[in-house]
Amino acid sequence: MALAEFELIRQYFNIDALTFERTGIVLGPGDDCALLDIPKGYNLALSVDTLNEGVHFPAGADAYQLAQRCLRVNLSDLAAMGAEPLGFTLALSLPDVSESWLQGFSQGLSACAGNYRCSLLGGDTTRGPLAITIQVHGLVAAGQALRRSGASVGDAIYVTGTLGNAALALPYLTHQSGYELADLSAEQRGFLQVAFYQPEPRVDAGLALTGLASAAIDVSDGLASDLGHILQASGSGSGSDSDMAALGAIIDTAQIPLAAEFAGLAAAHDALPLALGGGDDYELCVTVPPQHEAQAQAAMKALNLRFSRIGEVIAGSGIMLRDANGESQPMRLSGYRHFGGGDNE
Repeated sequence: MALAEFELIRQYFNIDALTFERTGIVLGPGDDCALLDIPKGYNLALSVDTLNEGVHFPAGADAYQLAQRCLRVNLSDLAAMGAEPLGFTLALSLPDVSESWLQGFSQGLSACAGNYRCSLLGGDTTRGPLAITIQVHGLVAAGQALRRSGASVGDAIYVTGTLGNAALALPYLTHQSGYELADLSAEQRGFLQVAFYQPEPRVDAGLALTGLASAAIDVSDGLASDLGHILQASGSGSGSDSDMAALGAIIDTAQIPLAAEFAGLAAAHDALPLALGGGDDYELCVTVPPQHEAQAQAAMKALNLRFSRIGEVIAGSGIMLRDANGESQPMRLSGYRHFGGGDNE
């Protein structure tokens, strides 16, 4: 007999593993609304994402891994703002009620939520095509949020971690021609699974870069696209100040950070477009004024986090790629487009 909605919620989501005592949470799941008390001197940061089967994750994805991905990609938005996770709401559309699927999803969600002390505040379940909507809530000191709009000419451009791993994983996980998981070692398969389903939201990095980075964004749609968002928001393309000059960037391709596993697997493919335009990295791309570079580097070293200087902000427009010989050419990649054609948004 299929579980009723309230029994489903009680059994799999209104559980101790998904709720934590946190300053600011007055009331969690169980009523019509959650209640939050925002501490004085803080802003509430909110972000919401919907992930649809067959669009944002492969059909038949493992429920435990899928839950991890869904919450992690949302926490990455908080990281990009320098916000500390507080809680999240969940809306779940299910084609049918599978208790084994719900058990795996609940366990994956609990594992991730526990890592970041991010409580489930409430949500909704309904019948329909598989879709997961999560809204995250975080706290950031008033006036200290990292924004996209603070970059200036001469700022250095940095990224955390490595790029391209999830973009390489996707064709393997969706069984595209030429990308056969069976041809890979267990270590390579594990690397790709983690890259796609368990990206690391750089919450600690975002907190540490507050006051040091002039602009920040998480790399969800690809570095080409997301760096472009910073340049547009910081320059005249933002429309906020007609006297602002347009901003561009020059990227040193030899400095793009690649994982050793990625470099080996991507040898038969075009690695640079994957790293620059593939997306789903959920690393941070930040601009840092020269006077703050040493402090930002030290902060990331203290976190034992790879932090690569890949270029700088320049006057003009567009992104230029500079090779190891010093020769430059315009970057013609973009990123993921939710409603567009082949290139991404």
